[in-house]
Amino acid sequence: MASDLFKNIRVYYLAFVVYWGILLFGYDTGIAGGVIAHPTFQDNFGLTGTSAKHRDNISSNVVAVLQGGAFFGALGSAPVSGKLGRKWTIMIFTAIFCVGAVLQTIAGPGSGGLNLIYVGRVVAGVGVGAISAVAPAYVSECCPKEVRGRITGMFQIAVALGVMISYFTNYGVAKHIHSGALVWRIPFGIQLVPGGIMAIGLLFAPESPRHLARVGKLDQALKNLAYLRHTSTNDPEVRAELAEIEATILEEKEARAGLGWKEAFFGKGNFIRFVIAFSIFTLQQFAGQNSVGYYAPQIFASIGYVGTTPSLLASGVYGIIKVVATAIFIFFGVERFGRRWSLFWSAMWMGILFYIVGALLKTHPPTGATEGKVPPASKAMAALLYIYCVAYSFGWGPLPWVYVSDIFPNRTRHYGLSVAAGTQWLFNFTISKITPMMKTALGWKLFITFATINIGGMAVFSYLLPETKGKSLEEMDIIFGAVTAEDRQRDIQKAAHVVDGEEPSSSASDVEKGSVGHQEKSA
Repeated sequence: MASDLFKNIRVYYLAFVVYWGILLFGYDTGIAGGVIAHPTFQDNFGLTGTSAKHRDNISSNVVAVLQGGAFFGALGSAPVSGKLGRKWTIMIFTAIFCVGAVLQTIAGPGSGGLNLIYVGRVVAGVGVGAISAVAPAYVSECCPKEVRGRITGMFQIAVALGVMISYFTNYGVAKHIHSGALVWRIPFGIQLVPGGIMAIGLLFAPESPRHLARVGKLDQALKNLAYLRHTSTNDPEVRAELAEIEATILEEKEARAGLGWKEAFFGKGNFIRFVIAFSIFTLQQFAGQNSVGYYAPQIFASIGYVGTTPSLLASGVYGIIKVVATAIFIFFGVERFGRRWSLFWSAMWMGILFYIVGALLKTHPPTGATEGKVPPASKAMAALLYIYCVAYSFGWGPLPWVYVSDIFPNRTRHYGLSVAAGTQWLFNFTISKITPMMKTALGWKLFITFATINIGGMAVFSYLLPETKGKSLEEMDIIFGAVTAEDRQRDIQKAAHVVDGEEPSSSASDVEKGSVGHQEKSA
């Protein structure tokens, strides 16, 4: 692993920079629940003394408007990313996010301030939604296949780290700040820090070689690929990798000649990939983790951790476990156990644990819980939720992003990740809206509902997926039946001539003139 780290140090740096934006993803989704639960926020924004239904509605609105904006940001990022490239698309949407963060931070008390928070959350959501769609495509396209799962999976480490920071930010504010606008301005203002770090770091990052090859800039693609692989442009492995990339581009141009964008979605081997992207993120959102993640203080209060400080502290411990478990799986498990079986066993264990939590909550409701006195059954349920978090982090947390980043071809990857992220944010929005009401209305049955989805839906779906571990991005067309292995090998040989600056063979010349005919010859 040490040799891989040195060889791919520039790819790790790229992931480190880009995933500051994903840390925002986690932080933004985790911060709102704790801010709204603070008594000072409720006093300043007219929630004190109102009905539980009204507070639930305001709480879900503040959380959900971010998801609404993110949904449109994720879908809108695809054409921008296809036109401007991955790097500058992220830069643009980072600026949009920062505008939203500023609006949230400067909001004052009262209904006008609450409306400004809503607007800021929507604007920030557009930014973070686009970043969540483009970042995994950007990183995946720059990674070698041997470590792609590990590096792409760092996405979820960043999400978990952002959520953990949000929990402890809320805990620190609840512990040390008891009045004034800093109760919400500190948590909302912290968002600007990772946004600024990412924007500065991206100035020194290269554009995706696969995007450059797709738009006909093979010379620059070769230079960027060699830079990322820490070698020279004459390295045979780098030139072979670029030849494979160019082969897929030539195949797509040949197969799609005279056809519109709809064919890119419904063509041979493509539609099933969009179905997988939609399905895997729909199921992920109904796994139950996001309900716990968004409303962790309220969820822990419902099982017996009464009072703001105990519930926030329990939430913070949950966040630490999620970061550590995700990191262990990404660095030591994802390339060893693969995608399919990790998803399957993750879903099974999540379901079993939620069934147990639901049963305990039914038979041992926390009726005698007071602040500072947590019943034994509540401690057991909290421990089970922590173990559930490990099960989620060992599969359904990081792997949907890894898997969807794996499976799409160069031409439609930005659309595929846009659909995936849009689905994720759409059902994020749904979950964030319905969880407070479900918690109040269902009680222990909430956990039983999620457990049934875990085993009956997610585990079965995982079992049916093809494995992608150890495969290059270009090999996915073979796995999904878009091209045969024999045809791919012939196309790689044709593309090798293009990469080396030689005359292409006649069978592919028309295609190659369209894709690379205007580029300069390699030196």
